Order: sequence, then structure tokens, then C-alpha cells
Amino acid sequence: MSAAEFVHDGAAIDHTPVADLASGEIVVQGDLVGITRRAIKADTLGSIAVEGVFDVPKDPVAAVAFTVGQKVYVDGSNEPQTTATGNKLLGKAVLAAAAGDESVRVRLSQ
Repeated sequence: MSAAEFVHDGAAIDHTPVADLASGEIVVQGDLVGITRRAIKADTLGSIAVEGVFDVPKDPVAAVAFTVGQKVYVDGSNEPQTTATGNKLLGKAVLAAAAGDESVRVRLSQ
């Protein structure tokens, strides 16, 4: 059996989108969730962050609140949620976010 070979530190991974992506967009690939740090044109190699802390926009009308350390999931519309069912894990809240807040601060977890 051959030994594993180090490729890079893994804070970001390669991604080639099929449509243009703006900076700050959430990208879901199976159970891997990341966020673009820069805009990426369709069919162009770019990268998505899978580590780091991001302020993720949320709909204040949806009235979803987060406590520090609570797991943050995203639904099919990439809207932050508190429940795992049918959603993908984005990370953990590192700053409390009230129901009416427009964002939640999340440390990405994979």
C-alpha cells in the first residue's frame, strides 16, 4: 500500500462552477459546504473556503435566532437554519444572532 501524499492545508478547495458565482456565495457539494471568497466565472477554476469565520446573511423576517456554539445549517436556498433535518451543516455560531438580525457569524466546520 502506498503512503498518502500531502497536497495543501485544506483551508480552501478547488471548485469549478457551472454558473457564475459572486463573492460570499454558499456552495454545497454533497455534505461539503463552503463559501466563495472571490467571484468565480462559470467553467473557471476557483476555490471555496471550507475553514474560516464568515458573517452569513439571514432573513430577519424568518425569525431564526442562534446562540454561541449552536450548529448552523443551510437549507436548499442557503438560508441559515437551526435544524439538521433536510439541511447541510455549515458550521457553528461564534456570535449570538437575534431573530431579527440580518446575519449570523459562523465558523465553518467540515
